[in-house]
Amino acid sequence: MPVSDPLIESLLAIVGPKGCTSDPRELAPYLSEERGRFKGTAVALVQPATNDEVAAVVALCAKEKIPITPQGGNTGLCGGAVPDGGILLNLSRMNRILDIDPVNFTITVEAGAILADIQRVAGENGCLFPLSLAAEGSCQIGGNLSTNAGGINVLRYGNARELVLGLEAVLPDGRIWSGLKRLGKDNTGYALKQLFVGAEGTLGIITRAVLKLFPQPADVQTAFCGIDSVEDATQLLSRARALSGDAVTSFELISGFALDITSRHVAGCSNPLSESYPWYVLIELSISRPGADLRSVFESLLHEAFESGVIADAAVAENLEQATRFWRLRESIPEAQKREGGSIKHDISVPVSRVAEFIERAIDSVTATFPGVRPCPFGHVGDGNIHFNVSQPEAADKSEYLSQWEAMNRVVHDLVAELEGSISAEHGVGRLKVDEVSRYKDPVERQLMATIKRAIDPENLMNPGKVVRFDDE
Repeated sequence: MPVSDPLIESLLAIVGPKGCTSDPRELAPYLSEERGRFKGTAVALVQPATNDEVAAVVALCAKEKIPITPQGGNTGLCGGAVPDGGILLNLSRMNRILDIDPVNFTITVEAGAILADIQRVAGENGCLFPLSLAAEGSCQIGGNLSTNAGGINVLRYGNARELVLGLEAVLPDGRIWSGLKRLGKDNTGYALKQLFVGAEGTLGIITRAVLKLFPQPADVQTAFCGIDSVEDATQLLSRARALSGDAVTSFELISGFALDITSRHVAGCSNPLSESYPWYVLIELSISRPGADLRSVFESLLHEAFESGVIADAAVAENLEQATRFWRLRESIPEAQKREGGSIKHDISVPVSRVAEFIERAIDSVTATFPGVRPCPFGHVGDGNIHFNVSQPEAADKSEYLSQWEAMNRVVHDLVAELEGSISAEHGVGRLKVDEVSRYKDPVERQLMATIKRAIDPENLMNPGKVVRFDDE
């Protein structure tokens, strides 16, 4: 859609010269995404500094019928923050921590606040903000909430959706809805904040949030375990939750292939065990009560699991440095996959009780359909979220392999649907999976989503083409 010079002048009048540019060179870094699958276009990058500036920009675009793509740290993996024309509204200038209340266990932040900064400020005040993911040094909380981000601590603390008490958002017509409450209970009707969490900016722009905090852990125990099967992993999880009083914070599954390529490609990464195993589990327990002797509980759990054959070997972290090395192995898998060649990704979830069945059947299906591929399953098995990534055959042409993305998705996602799972567990829908949503979601659910979208954004100006599509698109 052509945008007039007077519109750019009006935007500059709202946000100032520091907050608006139409220079293609300055726009370029904001128009691509992490995986390189989407390249966007925009007539202007707008970076408001206040809530009122966001509202004024949105009102202006609504009047001129100019689409808006909200963007945070642009660390998403589904193209949800990549614009397709119109205005790109980036919230990185709105990055303040507004308030922290250790008595109420809440922290109030602007949408552009970096996740790691929120974690740090919480820690400095004796609290924990548990949302944690690989991009936490650059991702912004507005994007985390808009995609309902998950990460390594979902098993204990829940997704981003469970960590929000209140929100403030700018609606598609420029009005500000303020639900910025610090209440643990508010039973006065629809939970409107939940409309915006996970909506990826299609219903409005989150500008501020009140987040839940928790007591800081007084004791954390971490182990890296070698196991013979995924069934052993789910058995270990059940025992760990029962024997520890549900103190399991994280429970990560790593395939032998994933560990092999990580050890080969990423400096400082190596198997902490003396032998190789088909599968590994990274397990972490934590407790906030001092003097609880969690170490004894942890060692008893691992000993019982070893004696019963559930684990074959384990290395227990003796200090923070060793625990950090264990986590580096897990967090470096995506980097190692890049260096290994092309990789077709799947961010899925199934019930924990069906994780083993899914992985076994998915491996059989993709290796039979696409000979030579190398499955690389890993992820948050504690909450049923598996990153079922599939690396290209050795010596294959990367571009030719990646051209099979949709065909591979169909094989894996059909199985996910059969097992009553989800084709997007924590990365969102964006542009990448919008057609998959149309394929796999129940028709009534899709209709309800479209009805909500039309009611709140009748002109379809807020991040159009993402998450939900109308029949006439």
